Formats: sequence, C-alpha cells, structure tokens
Amino acid sequence: MIQISGGPFQQNENWQLGSIEKTIVQHMQNAPVFYSYYSEYEFLFELKVRKNIIQSAKEMDKSQAMFTSFEYARCNPMYWQLTRAGGFFLRPDVRPADAIMDIYQNGSLYAFECATAIPIIFYHAILNSIGSNLFNLLFRNLYLYSWHTDTDLGIITFYSNHFIPGDVLYVNNPDFDRKTPQFRGVNAVLLDDGRLFGHGFNIRTSDEMVRILNETRKQHSYQSAYITNLVTRPSFKYLFRVASWQRNGEAYKVQRPVVHHNKESISYVHYLYYSI
Repeated sequence: MIQISGGPFQQNENWQLGSIEKTIVQHMQNAPVFYSYYSEYEFLFELKVRKNIIQSAKEMDKSQAMFTSFEYARCNPMYWQLTRAGGFFLRPDVRPADAIMDIYQNGSLYAFECATAIPIIFYHAILNSIGSNLFNLLFRNLYLYSWHTDTDLGIITFYSNHFIPGDVLYVNNPDFDRKTPQFRGVNAVLLDDGRLFGHGFNIRTSDEMVRILNETRKQHSYQSAYITNLVTRPSFKYLFRVASWQRNGEAYKVQRPVVHHNKESISYVHYLYYSI
C-alpha cells in the first residue's frame, strides 16, 4: 500500500510513468506494508532509482565484465587501482562518474565477484538518476570491495516475505563445495518481469538460479539452495534528502571501515557480521 503526504495513493497523469515504474507501483500497492512518502517528489525519486537499478542490472548482464574470485579480480588501471585484497580504489585523478561508467563501457577489462557487483549496480543507477555533477560531489574516494559502500548510499537490509522490483535478494547455497566458495550463494536484483539478475549467473528465473547453485553443491548433498527472505536496498529516502541538499563535496563525511574478509558471494548480513 502507498501513502503520499499522509493520504491514499492517487496516480497523477502528469507523472508519465513507463511500464517498469507501473510494475513497481503495482507491487507496492499489493504489499502488506505501507510505503509512505512525505511528497510525490520523494515517491517519484524512488521509482526512478528502482527503475535504474533494474536497467543497470540488465546492462551489466550484457556487459563483458567477468565473474571471478577476489584473487583474480581485475579492473581498468586508467580509472582504478587494484588492491592486494582484490578491491578497486578510485584513482585520485579520476572523476567517480567516469570510473563507474567505464565498468559498463569497457567491461572486458573487469572481473569481480557477485557481492561487489551489487554496489556497482547501485552506483550506476544513482548516477543515472542524479547526474554526474552531483554524483561526483557525493561519491568521492570510491572503493569497490564486496559490500563496502559510501555511507551516502545508505544501504539497508531486513527480512520480508514481499519483494519489490529493484530489491536485491539472496539465494543461499548452504552445501556449497568448499573448493568453489564463489558459489556459496548469489546476490540477485529482482527485475520487473520477476526474473533475477546475479553477476556470473546472467538473468534467470528463481528456479533456474536455484538449479544452477544445486549443481555446485558438495558431493552427497541433499540440501537444496533456496531464495532467502533477506531484502537489501539503498535507503531511497535518505538518498532523496542527500540529493536535495546538494551538499558541498568538501564537507566531512564519516566512512565505514573497510572489512577485507576474502569470502566471495556473501550476503550483506554476512558482510555486516564481519564488520562487528
């Protein structure tokens, strides 16, 4: 259910929503919880970012970026410095927007695991939502490693039985083969048609995603992979406020410490466990 400015949702014909936005709205309307917004601008901002997350996931699927472990990660040295842990640190002479766009434009120069792919998708979607000038002000000194993100991304995670297109879900593979830990699970973007995109798995139905993970289980395992009820997404309301403030890029911003865990394909909750 949707509430805007404390009142019931009424679609405005002037919004000119596309098919993806209409699908997102329908899922929100059918949700057993309230999606409440202070204004229609806040609501439309979330629709835009969700649509762009879906589009960014589809574009990554078409890119030539490879799926690999931290050990074999690679990036374009013109934009990023590859760290010993397998992360990508933004070069000081490069604008953040240019570096994120390069991952999509020159994907063959990049290889990373599936957790790292999700912040890249988020950054790309936000860039396409707020423009390069504001993006460059907000997201300086980017470091791409697993679920580590800039604090202005405002990632939140929780358990739910209802998913909205643009959410990131986690497909868990509890009996993964320890020789191939990159298949312990997959972080996947829920698309507008109900399918999932996970880096290294392409766009699949949920059943196909589970089947592929089951093929990577250890020998004599009978415990199937499964889609958890863990939902991870950016804080759209916080992003809307930050984008509206247009804060001075030189302003002090507390950043989370980097947690180098060397565990591929983990969920955001798993990453938070290592950061405690």
